[in-house]
Amino acid sequence: MKPYIRHYKELAKLGLPIIIGQIGIIFVSFADTFMVGRHGTDDLGAAGFVNNMFNLAIIFATGFSYGLTPIVGKLFGRNKLKEIGGTLKNALVANSVIAIFIMLAMGILYLNIERLGQPQSLMGLIRPYYLVLLISIPFIMLFNAFRQFADGITDTSTSMWILLTGNVLNVAGNYIFIFGNCGMPELGLLGAGISTLLSRMAMLAIFMLLFFRSKRYRVYRQGFQSSTINRNDQKLLNRIGLPVALQMGMETASFSLATIMVGWLGTAALAAHQIMCTMSQLGFMMYYGMAAAVAVKVSYYNGCNDKREIRQAANAGFHLILMMGVVASLSIFLLRNHMGNIFTDNAEVAILAAQLAIPFIIFQFGDGLQCNFSNALRGIEDVKPVMLYAFIAYFIISLPAGYMFGFVLDWGLPGVWMSFPFGLTSAGVMFYLRFRSRTHLQ
Repeated sequence: MKPYIRHYKELAKLGLPIIIGQIGIIFVSFADTFMVGRHGTDDLGAAGFVNNMFNLAIIFATGFSYGLTPIVGKLFGRNKLKEIGGTLKNALVANSVIAIFIMLAMGILYLNIERLGQPQSLMGLIRPYYLVLLISIPFIMLFNAFRQFADGITDTSTSMWILLTGNVLNVAGNYIFIFGNCGMPELGLLGAGISTLLSRMAMLAIFMLLFFRSKRYRVYRQGFQSSTINRNDQKLLNRIGLPVALQMGMETASFSLATIMVGWLGTAALAAHQIMCTMSQLGFMMYYGMAAAVAVKVSYYNGCNDKREIRQAANAGFHLILMMGVVASLSIFLLRNHMGNIFTDNAEVAILAAQLAIPFIIFQFGDGLQCNFSNALRGIEDVKPVMLYAFIAYFIISLPAGYMFGFVLDWGLPGVWMSFPFGLTSAGVMFYLRFRSRTHLQ
């Protein structure tokens, strides 16, 4: 157990700041849902639809930025610090280009949003909120590039503090803009969108200021300033980033398309779905925080060409994620009859939310498995197969199962949610088997 104990300590040191930052994101999502829900059930339903549509874009953007981590980690393991600054410069350009494409895609979706079968009464709330979130995409992508650079050099605490600052600004903005405090007009759901935009702008500004002014980044800044935008770095970033983005995007797309199916069941089902999506982020964000630490350590050992350490780091990460899964499942089980009442006083919505506790608990193992080993594969830069595995798991298995359980068997909202364990667990098994084969010890 000695090697694992060492890895537990190293991963905890790296992963805890990431997890705290992720929990901060959950807190803001919780606060958004709570504040919007208190403003009105229609606002909550509209927020649920738009947020799930944008989750696809944001997760795709985040996945692309994750391609920077194994490159930086590998260079860090070889002590090529100035080259890391040049890689960051190219990553900012690559992320900007991807941001443009994402905005175009989401713009086309906006023009066709009335064709997605959502309640017509919500369109007046959906449209302006959607546009404000659309504007925020470039800011979150550029921030993600700086964040992955910092994580790759094992400086995970800086991102944590910036995220927490942005979260405080977001909640304060919600108080001001949603309910019309401090002399501002009452904007409801639109106010939540404005608050999100301003907080994302602030986080990027803070990270840029630190990078270009702080002594800790001096050597990386020198590499940044002396480097040029080049084709080789752009190709490498796209070769790793795009498959990760597509894998994460397909996972999120399955949830987003499931949200469209939930919308067919009515506003109450959509509101309950939003509540449980908010609660389910508790597990996912913790798992992905630790899995991101796994990617950092695996990429470092990949730079050192040490397969034994790579496997031990990945396995140790999964052990820690399993423990988190037990905590998350127990929390949801104990709170199942009270979750809905936290967000809304609508009894129908609260009952529907409680019915989703069992599907949630069932898919925690699969969620942790796929988080850990997709990131382990990212750490060794073996990312192309994950696209095929994700397509099979989420589009061939999960979505048809959701339609069958929810509508063919007439299980309604719990039936749609019962598809998630099938998709997540099958993805996790495929990722694990691929990682094991690629790191086989001779």
